[in-house]
Amino acid sequence: MSDVFITENFLLENHAAIRLYHEYARDMPILDYHCHLPPRQIAEDHRFANLTEIWLYGDHYKWRAMRANGVPERYVTGDASDFEKFQKWAETVPKTLRNPLYHWTHLELKRPLGISDRLLGPETARGIWDECNAKLAQPDFSCRGILRQMQVVLVCTTDDPADDLEAHRAIAADRDFSIRVLPAFRPDKAMAVESVEGFNAWLDRLGAAAGIDIRDFTSFLDALHRRHDFFHAMGCRLSDHGLETALAEDYTESEIRASFARIRSGSPLAPDAIARFKSAMLYEFALMDHQKGWTQQFHIGALRNTNTRRFRSLGPDTGFDSIADGPLARPLARFLDRLDQQDRLAKTILYNLNPADNEVMATMIGNFQDGQTPGKIQWGSAWWFLDQKDGIQRQLDSLSNQGLLSRFVGMLTDSRSFLSFTRHEYFRRILCNLLGTEIEKGLLPRDFDLIGGMVQDICYRNAVAYFGFEGIGPGPRG
Repeated sequence: MSDVFITENFLLENHAAIRLYHEYARDMPILDYHCHLPPRQIAEDHRFANLTEIWLYGDHYKWRAMRANGVPERYVTGDASDFEKFQKWAETVPKTLRNPLYHWTHLELKRPLGISDRLLGPETARGIWDECNAKLAQPDFSCRGILRQMQVVLVCTTDDPADDLEAHRAIAADRDFSIRVLPAFRPDKAMAVESVEGFNAWLDRLGAAAGIDIRDFTSFLDALHRRHDFFHAMGCRLSDHGLETALAEDYTESEIRASFARIRSGSPLAPDAIARFKSAMLYEFALMDHQKGWTQQFHIGALRNTNTRRFRSLGPDTGFDSIADGPLARPLARFLDRLDQQDRLAKTILYNLNPADNEVMATMIGNFQDGQTPGKIQWGSAWWFLDQKDGIQRQLDSLSNQGLLSRFVGMLTDSRSFLSFTRHEYFRRILCNLLGTEIEKGLLPRDFDLIGGMVQDICYRNAVAYFGFEGIGPGPRG
């Protein structure tokens, strides 16, 4: 047994912070506008066989920690039993002290799994395993049950343009399920021209989905427009792009057409041609989004799949990515400015992975606000390697110093796990502690209606107003 770790006032260091969290933030609904949840599991109301399936499958955060703790790959992504994998994770957890995984793990055990009287470790693993597995067998712990427990009103998944969205169609048709689940348009594969074979195979999938024989650049764009229209009809209102850096190379239409013809014929492109092609496609997608009134998101700064040996054996997205350090400010400004000059700049959310770019982002968004849409250009919440206490605080501080924290659209999970909604709680506690501490120091007025109202805006209401999803209400007021 242990003293309770995740108390009701976890991360709340003073009376003002406690009041802000419990009276204003805690009960706000969750609008998770960017995640990687599998929509098919929601459509089928999937029930998880055990704690490993819901907690460790696909979680490269935990995989990285286990490898760093000396756990062989067999117990990470290999053929060990689910309990053996969980046991190795339980052995790793005590070694994650001061890593955000320690906080996240125990937050998730408390909500929704109801365990707060024990720390996870090798001695408690079997008891926690049995207790959680018994709960996962109950209806309240199905995919939909967990969404309801966590007060989620809407999630946006991440979907390839060639996806059929049948799971989304099934969810939308189910009148007994009130939580909105919408697709988001993620066309990274439309720019992935480094691999001739992979790009052409994806073009065939795209063409089949759009009902178009993709022979040239014109038919390629036609297919993408058809899929963009289809996503819009399915409720999609956001796009998302994963970029190592911003792209804004000069190019001509004839160059792009020639590059497309070359790669469609099976010949690789030179690095400068790849950069021009990606720049052209990023611009085309931005035009599509503006025309439909969507919000475009750019996740910038991940250096992906750096371990060749592991990439060959395990594939992408398995925990071998890091922060990139390429030039960002000038190409990002060029890209946004080109759209702004034409009055075709959609609502935009920028995310950086390199903390060295915090002030770049915080100042960049101020360059392209239009004086009409509050917070039109957003600097998104601390992402991936930065979505921990220090990273969240630094993002909030930089945004406050350079822009309007009060207009921030707040937190998202960016996760594949149905247990990750406690990241919203984590963010809310950090936000309330930051503001509460400044109230106690006299740096902010002791006006809880004023500060608490801003907290509720950042936690939920700003996102409701910004995205304008139909049927989503403003939530309670403190």
